[in-house]
Amino acid sequence: MTAVLPALDPASYRPHSLHSAERIWPETNCYVDLWIEVLSAQGLSPEAILGFTLTQDFEGDQFTFFKVPLEDLETLYGIRVTELAIFDRPERHVLEQIGRGRLTLLELDSYFLPDTRGVTYRQEHGKTTVAVNRLDLEKRELDYFHNGGFFHLSGDDFDGLFQMNAAPEALPLLPYTEFAKFPAAYPGVRDMREAAWKLLRHHFARRPEQNPIRAFAEVFPAQVELLAERDFSFFHKYAFNTLRQVGANFELLASHLDWLNSKGFAQAEKHALRIAEVAKSTQFLLARAVTRKKFEPLVTALDPAIEAWDLLVAELTMTLAKTREAA
Repeated sequence: MTAVLPALDPASYRPHSLHSAERIWPETNCYVDLWIEVLSAQGLSPEAILGFTLTQDFEGDQFTFFKVPLEDLETLYGIRVTELAIFDRPERHVLEQIGRGRLTLLELDSYFLPDTRGVTYRQEHGKTTVAVNRLDLEKRELDYFHNGGFFHLSGDDFDGLFQMNAAPEALPLLPYTEFAKFPAAYPGVRDMREAAWKLLRHHFARRPEQNPIRAFAEVFPAQVELLAERDFSFFHKYAFNTLRQVGANFELLASHLDWLNSKGFAQAEKHALRIAEVAKSTQFLLARAVTRKKFEPLVTALDPAIEAWDLLVAELTMTLAKTREAA
């Protein structure tokens, strides 16, 4: 076996609609985006797994970097993911797992990933997660899932990614690595929906006790004043870990609710989308505030999102109670 999913071709690949350019946040973060595409590439509904977004909290300096829970992957799809120990060259481990029909997920350097052109490619080093579908050592080629798509790289990028030309005394490349074991057959749509309903209730019970957007709003202006003293390039890192994470998180929650029951969750979906919209507009306000050193507009910018979170929780409390009674 030379590829886990041999029918895939980066040249003709079409991303899932959750990565449509028409969305408020076309991309979320590398791990969630990757799984959206991996699931979609196998004909599965990635919307089913997004109930975990309800658990996002504000962590004091950032919003939770929301990630697909591995236990949810197994519950919904029967996909088992666990850490892969790297004790040899990573590309050799990847080839071994491809031969067994398993997808390998590695944290690698985005400096060598051509799909990040204009952002980090050949500009800035940074870790990001990719899933390798096909690897050819002789041709120095790689087909991989990353962010909102499926891509190809080769040549010098391949050498750089796996440090093929590193000096003998250089530290070995030992990236954090996971591998996914796919089931012989996937559950039916009905079973998947029943599991998704149970997971939604599970994650709703695990939601933050206090409104996380209100907690963020209380420190937001002060954080921005400090941000304005940094080089403007730092703005992108701050915005990614705050406004983009919360905005993208709740847009995905809206898609999950629509997939589960578009009519029953219509109001909750509306509130989740409102959070996504406010996060996006606030990001534009943030850029102007940092440039002009005027922070007053930021004091109340998040108020509509704070209200939307409270309304969202109230609506879900009522709707989930009704559906439990109906069941």
